[in-house]
Amino acid sequence: MTHREILEVLAGLLAALFTAIVSSTIVSNALPTIIGDLEGSQTQYTWVVTISLLAMTVSTPIWAKLSDLFNKKLLVQLAIIVFVVGSIFAGMSQNVPELLTCRALQGLGMGGLTALAQSIIGSVIPPRDRGRYSGYMGATMALATISGPLIGGVIVDTNWLGWRWCFYVCVPLAVVSLVILQRYLHIETIKRKVRIDYVGAILISIAASLPLVWVSFAGQSFDWMSWESALFVVGALVAAACAIYVESKHPEPLVPLWVVRERTTALAIVASVAVGIAMFGSSVFLGQFFQVAQGYSPTEAGLLMVPMMLGSFVGTTGAGAIITRTGKWKRFLVAGSILLICGLGMLGTIDHATPIWHMSIFMILMGLGMGMMMQNLVLAVQNTVDVTEVGAASGTVAFFRSLGGAVGVSVLGAILASRVSDKIAAGLSDLGVDPDQASAGGGSSSVLDLKSLPEPVVDVIRMSYADATGRIFLVAAVVAVISLIAVVSIREVPLRLTVRKYDDDEVDANVG
Repeated sequence: MTHREILEVLAGLLAALFTAIVSSTIVSNALPTIIGDLEGSQTQYTWVVTISLLAMTVSTPIWAKLSDLFNKKLLVQLAIIVFVVGSIFAGMSQNVPELLTCRALQGLGMGGLTALAQSIIGSVIPPRDRGRYSGYMGATMALATISGPLIGGVIVDTNWLGWRWCFYVCVPLAVVSLVILQRYLHIETIKRKVRIDYVGAILISIAASLPLVWVSFAGQSFDWMSWESALFVVGALVAAACAIYVESKHPEPLVPLWVVRERTTALAIVASVAVGIAMFGSSVFLGQFFQVAQGYSPTEAGLLMVPMMLGSFVGTTGAGAIITRTGKWKRFLVAGSILLICGLGMLGTIDHATPIWHMSIFMILMGLGMGMMMQNLVLAVQNTVDVTEVGAASGTVAFFRSLGGAVGVSVLGAILASRVSDKIAAGLSDLGVDPDQASAGGGSSSVLDLKSLPEPVVDVIRMSYADATGRIFLVAAVVAVISLIAVVSIREVPLRLTVRKYDDDEVDANVG
């Protein structure tokens, strides 16, 4: 394909991908209004975010595998339609159960768009040229992830729109992408005998879902150390073991074990977990920090996260352009890991007295690191497989990145809720207020009606959130250290110039 033809296809793919990623974060600043209007509970509040990530996570490898068996164009259009239907009905929801169902449908579409966008790019662009175009995709994903809370905040703060437009706003661009792809995407369908791994799909979904459900309810509905927790953990391990057995025996496994066993893919998976935690966790908890701890409006909180968005944009586009010219990619993974550790570690020092300009620097560093790593991890994996297997390989990395983000948000949220509860209880006791009488000690800051509370109590709550937020970024920084070890261990293979994989002799001849 010519450069112009590739850009025409990318316009449709990136438009769809932008709307899908935005929908996963756009509700973060709108949730208090949404849950209040629909009279939802605290558990339902958490699941409005979690269920879409869960559906996206468990469906990503399914879509990815289907992309190696069926026409990719038809599948990406189907994913867009599923997403549009979920978005429209989410905006029409009259109660929280309806909204959760529609968010799950949105998540299914998001999983398809995430996996298929990677797969289509891997099918039409040689790895040597892919860094340039993958940079565009990484920039789009970063822009969507960070701008979601800003768009949601503006919509909520605009009286004549209302929270339902957080879902409707995604529809027009998705429809435009559908039209563009119908017009410009022409991709070869490689005929293969189809045997769908239904059992593997079910087992993988269970193995991925149970940990997310567990970390969402542990510490609230039951203790972390309890028989309920044991059931969730044992169930997840059994499902994972059964999934591994089924995948090793099935002729068309959903997640080919040879992909996971391949050194580059295995290390990229480890590194992707840290990227997922940074990508999803930052948009949720930084937005919460600015609104609750610092007292900014939803729109202002979104604007304050722009430095991270810019850092991610520069990191992904700059690294992609240089990789295309030089063919060297490992150095950017290592540099990105170091910057991510530095950014998360510095954010781990924030408290109620941290100046905004300090936080801006910390967010820029984290954004640069996230941008350098996100798409280049996928690029490294795609360079090791043939075009007929690029969907499964890309989807595996995307699966673990999404899983890392979903689990990370849940675990970090639990850590934050516990620390906030302790700090608020201590602060209220110092004021002579019985902590048991304060609903604020229960967990989520976003459902607190601070305007109705006395000023001294509001100060305690704001300071508690400000001082507790740093801890979760320190935890994320430790995970990022593991990702650095993983990318340092990856063996750099020169990027080939074709979408199909050469055998060893052809690779040597090509490199020579």
